[in-house]
Amino acid sequence: MAVNNAVLIHRELLTRLAKLFNEGELELKIDRIPLEMRPKGAPTSRCCVYKDRAMLRYKLMALLGFNIRDEIDELTPLSEYVRRAFERTEISREPLTVVDEVCSACVRVNYVVTNMCRGCLARPCMANCAKKAIEFSNGQAHIDHTKCVNCGLCMKNCPYHAIVYIPVPCEESCPVGAISKREDGTEQIDYSKCIYCGRCIASCPFGAVMEKSHIMDVFRAFRSEKKVVAMVAPAIAGQFRAPLAQILGAIRELGFDDVIEVAKGADMTTENEAKEFVHKMAQGQKFMTTSCCPSYITAVKKHMPEIQPYVSDTLTPMQYTAQIARKQYPDAVLVFVGPCLAKRFETFCDPNADLMLSFAEVGAMLVARGIDVAGAGTIDIDHTIDSTSRGYPVSSGVMTAVKTKVGDQVEIRSLLVNGLDKAKIKEMRTFPQTCTANMIEVMACEGGCVNGCNVIANPKVAARQIADVVKQS
Repeated sequence: MAVNNAVLIHRELLTRLAKLFNEGELELKIDRIPLEMRPKGAPTSRCCVYKDRAMLRYKLMALLGFNIRDEIDELTPLSEYVRRAFERTEISREPLTVVDEVCSACVRVNYVVTNMCRGCLARPCMANCAKKAIEFSNGQAHIDHTKCVNCGLCMKNCPYHAIVYIPVPCEESCPVGAISKREDGTEQIDYSKCIYCGRCIASCPFGAVMEKSHIMDVFRAFRSEKKVVAMVAPAIAGQFRAPLAQILGAIRELGFDDVIEVAKGADMTTENEAKEFVHKMAQGQKFMTTSCCPSYITAVKKHMPEIQPYVSDTLTPMQYTAQIARKQYPDAVLVFVGPCLAKRFETFCDPNADLMLSFAEVGAMLVARGIDVAGAGTIDIDHTIDSTSRGYPVSSGVMTAVKTKVGDQVEIRSLLVNGLDKAKIKEMRTFPQTCTANMIEVMACEGGCVNGCNVIANPKVAARQIADVVKQS
């Protein structure tokens, strides 16, 4: 996710939350966080210091794992939510919540004439408007939004680029139309459509769309007598400027009893997906797509049923790793550490995994504990893991691994679907009739998992670091 002020506020809240937990003062001092971050007289992000404090309070509620719409009494202190978080025994199925106090209730999509309009004689904006929605007065064009149908022809034809398109960023970014306005203008999520890609989180300039974090549930697990085991996605190798052994060692220092690379499960995914591909091609199936991205799999189920018969039945690396970890630690709390919202939902659905921490949450926990990743102790890297399995987080990584395993058993005609958007989903629906490839890798995020909505490193830098890890492996 690109770094901006909303992201920095989110990270600061996570870090303060983790630091207070480490000091044993979370319930005692959490209500002071909004006041400390926005003291009287300090510059504000919104209209006033009180609006800013309310924004921070509700963001903290989401980080404590609560749906903002579940609030009954506005006077309930955050300390009470801390107590409830430590007492709960189940996590929420739906991982998103919209913070109404933060949502700016952006104007509906429309086109606006700016003061760059020169009132030219040609008036191509007016001439090309089929709905007669443009008028001129005082030498400037004006759009009648009661007539405008947002076709965009006025903007395309303006020689001065004086007409601009104003989107609702979260709605614009959603590839499946799962987020829309309530009557009061704030946004709501339709979970019957949502594919958990996290685009709305990354695109909202106000940080109003948030995940309901599991960080409190992990803290509770640390307090318990149970072992707590981290299952770390291979994309972690690109998140810190340190060798993989040190990154995993730093995560263990947070309090985990063991750290397992999810690349170990990727070995199993590669093996099984290659066998499945060879078998299905022998049976005459036209093509097969990968199944590693849970956002893509959800998109197929909800929006592309035509593709369902062609999706691999092989489990994801996280699912295989959870099976391994559960067998090794039957009574442990298994925590997946990953890059995206879709993995949080997958963790909820998987019978072996318990909780999920994002890379952003782990990063905040490391800062709160004062752990320097570059100076952390190391853990022994599993040298039995295939090098290609550590390349899964980068686009074409899964395909490369499976192709290597298939070898010359079947002629491979590969296709990479690098990120899902409205156009690609529409195109993929035609694949049963039009696709000439027989092996298709699909990743919801452009660039792969290194560009998930919860990463903390530049995706291009992360991809280069992962490439180095693959070579060294």
